[in-house]
Amino acid sequence: MSWDPADLAGSWADLWNGKLDLIEQIIHPDFRSHAAPLTGGAPAESHGRDSLGGWISAFHSLFQGVSFAIEVGPIVNGDFLVVRWKAEGTYGGGLPGASPDAVGRRITFTGTDTLRVADGLLAEYWANADSLYFVQQVGMEQVPPLEMGWGTRPPSVDPAP
Repeated sequence: MSWDPADLAGSWADLWNGKLDLIEQIIHPDFRSHAAPLTGGAPAESHGRDSLGGWISAFHSLFQGVSFAIEVGPIVNGDFLVVRWKAEGTYGGGLPGASPDAVGRRITFTGTDTLRVADGLLAEYWANADSLYFVQQVGMEQVPPLEMGWGTRPPSVDPAP
């Protein structure tokens, strides 16, 4: 292993804490992420350093003083690095479907990131976050319906007689 798991995990947390200048240093040029939206839905993929930087910037625009801390890990298995994190910040508004009453509310949620390392850089990312707890804290009463396949909704389930 030509990379230090603790250094790479710490820099990953620093990146999510807004130190976007780390992107060039720790993120592979062909970076790919696989993550379901926090408000629900199927996982989506994004590619490249700019996409990741935009995602982090957008998150910071919604939450003032947001901080990410690694609570477990790094756990290493071959070229994979796993961390369990906790995020805290003050919701500033702007998330579609969130309650206006949630503005100014302190939000806390957790997640687990699985990262693949290539050439000593983070090359691929799978994110799993506690989305239900997140949307409850921002006061979402409804989440968008799940679309399956080619724009069809899942079949209704009739309650048992």
